[in-house]
Amino acid sequence: MKKKILILGSNSFSGNHLVHYLLKKNFFIIGCSLSKISEPKFNCFHQLHKHMLKNFKFEKININKQFFKLEKLILKHKPQIIIDFLGQGMVAESWHYPFITFNTNVISKIRLYTFLSKQKYLKKYIKISTPEVFGSAKITSSNFKSYNPSTPYALSHSTIENYLLLLFKQFSFPVIISRFANFYGPYQKLYRVIPLAIHKANKKEKFQLHGGGKSKRSFIYSDDFCNGIYKLITKAKIGECYQFSSKEYLSIRKIVEIIYKKKNLDPKKYIISVKDRLGKDQDYKIFDNDTRVRLKWKNKTSIDNGINQVIKWYDKYKNKFNKKDEKFKIST
Repeated sequence: MKKKILILGSNSFSGNHLVHYLLKKNFFIIGCSLSKISEPKFNCFHQLHKHMLKNFKFEKININKQFFKLEKLILKHKPQIIIDFLGQGMVAESWHYPFITFNTNVISKIRLYTFLSKQKYLKKYIKISTPEVFGSAKITSSNFKSYNPSTPYALSHSTIENYLLLLFKQFSFPVIISRFANFYGPYQKLYRVIPLAIHKANKKEKFQLHGGGKSKRSFIYSDDFCNGIYKLITKAKIGECYQFSSKEYLSIRKIVEIIYKKKNLDPKKYIISVKDRLGKDQDYKIFDNDTRVRLKWKNKTSIDNGINQVIKWYDKYKNKFNKKDEKFKIST
């Protein structure tokens, strides 16, 4: 019998990639999402193929308004593993909608954990978190504990991380905390920096960089990201934290400059600086050597090769995008 995995937030960019990846590994996947998409759509933002759907079941569930529907789904399928992407994931919007952010990312999640703590079939609960829980910091190991969130989004993640680790300590709840650097790849929505820069460059439009793009990040390509989660499924120990990064550490401005140069455009003419976002972390440098040793994981795709792959994806679908694809609307 195929092992069952429930992916919360399966219609997100990262969730969509993971569903595709794990179906090829012969798992049975149950997906659910906050989004208004009621079923997987075979368009430029979704890569699931119809022949895969025999091992994939999807439900549209708003965790804030339809919790009993989520309970029913879990009791029906009894997944051994749950991977949690689900939540309000936009940093700037968390200042405008803090109640929605905390209601989804904390309150409803605590309700879920209370229910799950009684389900004996659950072996691993893999929480996909963020290094933003530490603010601007040099994050030396996966056991780094100096929480210093700078936004409501980051605060919601640090809060739920601590609650999950408390559940493990007191009740052996089978949590695994994972924190990933920025991930990117084909099928990513256009309001994220790499596809948006490609989109703007193709149209020879100027790109607005908050704070001049001085903040530095590392980026993980989607295939390496999915392999990291697969390692968590197969090798990670409950109650532990794991961090994933790349060895390349670049400013956002440098990333955008790379893209414009690949499109034969002078970045100095097309990149303009605008006011920075409230509470934006300037740098978080993640050291993941302990994860690489414990899980025998490493990223294989360089930022240059990864951007080339996203450009190929964009060029395939570029005539299908419109202005709405450049913007994000929060789920309520």
